[in-house]
Amino acid sequence: MSHTRVVCFGELLLRLGAPGNQLLLQSPRLEVHAGGAEANVGVSLAHFGHAVAMVSVVADNPLGAAVTGELRRHGLDTSRVRRSAGRMGLYFLTTGAGHRPSEVVYDRADSAFASAAADSYDWPLLLQGAQWLHLSGVNPALGPEAAQATLAAARAAVAMGIKVSFDGNFRPKLWERWGGDAKAILRDLFDCAYIVFADYRDIGVVLGGQFPQADAQARVDAAAALAFAAFPRLHYMACTQRTAHNVGHHSLGAMLLGRDGIRALAPAEELTGIVDRIGGGDAFAAGVLHGLIEGFDAEATIRFGLAAGCLKHSIPGDFNPVGVADVLALVGEGKFDVRR
Repeated sequence: MSHTRVVCFGELLLRLGAPGNQLLLQSPRLEVHAGGAEANVGVSLAHFGHAVAMVSVVADNPLGAAVTGELRRHGLDTSRVRRSAGRMGLYFLTTGAGHRPSEVVYDRADSAFASAAADSYDWPLLLQGAQWLHLSGVNPALGPEAAQATLAAARAAVAMGIKVSFDGNFRPKLWERWGGDAKAILRDLFDCAYIVFADYRDIGVVLGGQFPQADAQARVDAAAALAFAAFPRLHYMACTQRTAHNVGHHSLGAMLLGRDGIRALAPAEELTGIVDRIGGGDAFAAGVLHGLIEGFDAEATIRFGLAAGCLKHSIPGDFNPVGVADVLALVGEGKFDVRR
């Protein structure tokens, strides 16, 4: 197993969830988990055996200390996580059931991370030794300082020869809150990326245009062709394809497309009795990145990514603390046998 250094940059959050399938504050208890899109990817990669460092800003209080400590417990280097005056970003989760969907309420405005000055990050130092930088579209949606910091990180990585992994994660309500130019900023970030986790909807936001194809895979094919033409640094585009039959039963497949014409599909898995889908896309992204880092072929890479994403649906919390053997067991035969 190689120990490629991966740097993840993003906001660390506390998730406060109603117990089980209760409504929020139906009873006076909340279950607490650490999370954040980029941290979720970092935790998965650390459990896959990679050296991962987190760059972030947290509140200089017990909440910030708790989240940072949780990342250390999962094996991440938190020496680049800075404490600052301010508040932690929070979100509240009501987990759905049957035909009642899950619901998220964000409370992250003006957090210590969102308020941190863009020029307070020394990117050549923070990225020293890295081979990959993972970012997502949540960061720039948080406000002008976070947007400029994310752009600076991506541009520094390109200048240093570091591969940028970017998850589109388009959040229109966050962009609308501060009137950010999502199209222009996301286009600049896509332009820095070696791989993007995006589908035709993300490409439509960034590059415009419609994808009228009747088949979802054909829409992804067309979007990927447009992205590869627009972004010369882009080598790969990966996405999942989800059909939600009800809250507890989804079908989940995946695609990986390459600039060189590679087109790999992972057949859809039926996910029943879903425990927690939060972080499933991040687990998928980590699985794909693991495949690329380890030199898997395209089919093995997308199958590993999908299996990692599927496993996350069985685990409470934002993180996916499973190892390579667990994912390979799902990819292989006899995946539901008891392991003794």
